[in-house]
Amino acid sequence: MGDGYYQNGGRRAAKVDELFDRIASRYDLINDVQSAGLHRLWKRRLVRIAALKPGQKALDVCCGTGDVTMALAGSGANVVGLDFNGRMLDVARKRAASGALRNVRFLEGDALQIPFGESAFDVVAISYGLRNLSDFEGGVSELHRVTKPGGRILVLDFGKPANKTWRWIYYTYLRCMVPVFGRIFCGDAAAYAYILESLQAYPAQEGVAAALRKLGCKNVGITPLLSGAMSINYAEK
Repeated sequence: MGDGYYQNGGRRAAKVDELFDRIASRYDLINDVQSAGLHRLWKRRLVRIAALKPGQKALDVCCGTGDVTMALAGSGANVVGLDFNGRMLDVARKRAASGALRNVRFLEGDALQIPFGESAFDVVAISYGLRNLSDFEGGVSELHRVTKPGGRILVLDFGKPANKTWRWIYYTYLRCMVPVFGRIFCGDAAAYAYILESLQAYPAQEGVAAALRKLGCKNVGITPLLSGAMSINYAEK
């Protein structure tokens, strides 16, 4: 793992930034391939759970190419997409411009130092980003900080299935097949070997729920997807 994109410690952010520079132009395509298009359904589920209303404010942290940001904006809410990778944001801004969306804006920034004050948003969401942060608890704390009292926090990410047989099948797929897609579509198997490497170090759905409870959140829940291979964590501040 030392030669790949997964790193512990101070090099973590730089290596993740390098990874997304590498895959930005093919990111959405490979997501479709590796999930057989299911990631689109999971993101729609997150948007439904968010239950945004026109005029509310939402923040999509680690927004990547902006698909969740723009889906959240479909409610009529004012939505900010935040990401630290400029190339991913370039893709997001082009997509938003082509859709002529006026209630969306994209901002370059760090998920561990979100550039907004406390209690700024009705909904704060993060999809496939919390697992990439060098400080997991710090990331959850920042999501909580910028959420209004009574507001909703949602986390969509890879999970760790409770069933041992299914977990073995799932991990085998991530280990053996997903890097092949990385090599075929962006010439870099290590970019997608990263998914399993980062997942193994990530506390996943149960760890996210515990961190949200520790911060005093209410109505903390987990929506399992694909028998726990993915999950949506939900909480209210």
